[in-house]
Amino acid sequence: MTSLLSRATESRATPDTNPDAPSAHSHDWHRFEGVDLLRGLAIFFVLMNHVHMRLALAHIHYASVIPQQIFRALVWNGQRGVQIFFAVSGFLITSTTLRRWKNLSQVRIRDFYLLRFARIAPLLLLLLTVLSILHFARVPWFVVSPSTGGLGRALFAALTFHINWLEAHNGYLPANWDILWSLSVEEAFYLFFPLVCRIFGRGKFLLVFLSVFIFLGPFARSTLAHHNEVWQEVSYLGGMDAIALGCLTAILLPKLQPARRNPLLLEAIGIAMMIAILCLRVDALSRTGLDMTVLAIATCMIIAGVTQTRPKLPAIFQTVLWLGQRSYEIYLTHMFVVFASFALFLALGKPAWLIPVMFVCVIIFAGILGEIVARYFSEPMNHYLRERSGVGRKKLGREITDSGQ
Repeated sequence: MTSLLSRATESRATPDTNPDAPSAHSHDWHRFEGVDLLRGLAIFFVLMNHVHMRLALAHIHYASVIPQQIFRALVWNGQRGVQIFFAVSGFLITSTTLRRWKNLSQVRIRDFYLLRFARIAPLLLLLLTVLSILHFARVPWFVVSPSTGGLGRALFAALTFHINWLEAHNGYLPANWDILWSLSVEEAFYLFFPLVCRIFGRGKFLLVFLSVFIFLGPFARSTLAHHNEVWQEVSYLGGMDAIALGCLTAILLPKLQPARRNPLLLEAIGIAMMIAILCLRVDALSRTGLDMTVLAIATCMIIAGVTQTRPKLPAIFQTVLWLGQRSYEIYLTHMFVVFASFALFLALGKPAWLIPVMFVCVIIFAGILGEIVARYFSEPMNHYLRERSGVGRKKLGREITDSGQ
């Protein structure tokens, strides 16, 4: 997820539209709380969905006292949470690239890949090491079945970013492996992104190129999936439309004066669209795959608004904000917390009163684990690898981490 996932950015603004904005050459980076909130909302939906799936697979029914519409909105939006991640990722990667190199056609391909490696690889490799140990120890819920290709095949798929393809052909991997499908989509996109930017970054072909992904996204989730339910959810094209929309938002926002003059209106419309997709089920949109595209558009509208208004969020949103700031670490490690909480729930005899407590505890402890991993492993490794490879703070500016650069 991943996917899933952040760096600080600013939209490029001329001095007369934003007198407080740093120059294009500045390495003064700022967080946008509104963007962190979107990531926090996304990881919240992922956490809720994965706790619910443990209960559902164990045939534990607990939702009879909750209105079904509220229940579905809370626990069945994990996939939509990942779609929000994708849109945010596209915006932030493109904005950061513009900020570092001033023009997409000037991106240094080597540096781009080194930045991605420094951010993504350390925690991914650590996770795969832990999962391999748990597989060899035959720990329940962590053993990769031979029917899906076994451990070696899963490792190869994870390291070459085609977990999604493997699952579509061989069936689902254990949940800790399954979450890597979103990272496969994201990193496949960013594998060719700097190459395309380098060649077409100055012309309109890049916009056409990104628009093709947006056009194909709904078809990938419906017609092109050929009734493969797994591929409907995890295909490359099925997630890349959101990433492409995020990229287009970063490229076009500085040039769209109506959007820049009415950021609050953009936010309001985006929020209304997001609520509608998350809370209502429109069969016509779902069947055609358009619901996810509409959600990505709504996310980009909110991003376009909050990056200009920079709202200061009230204290009630601080927990979600915190989750968003550690979204990559939480996404890659949260299943350990989910499984531990569920095992304790089973050991205590599956009391109904413990179910809401379990949901809350997973959110809190997944956040704590993500914070620990970020502070003591992934961030130090990120900084170390950047400095060693020559793409550290002095050269390309300070980074605020997430699933990307």
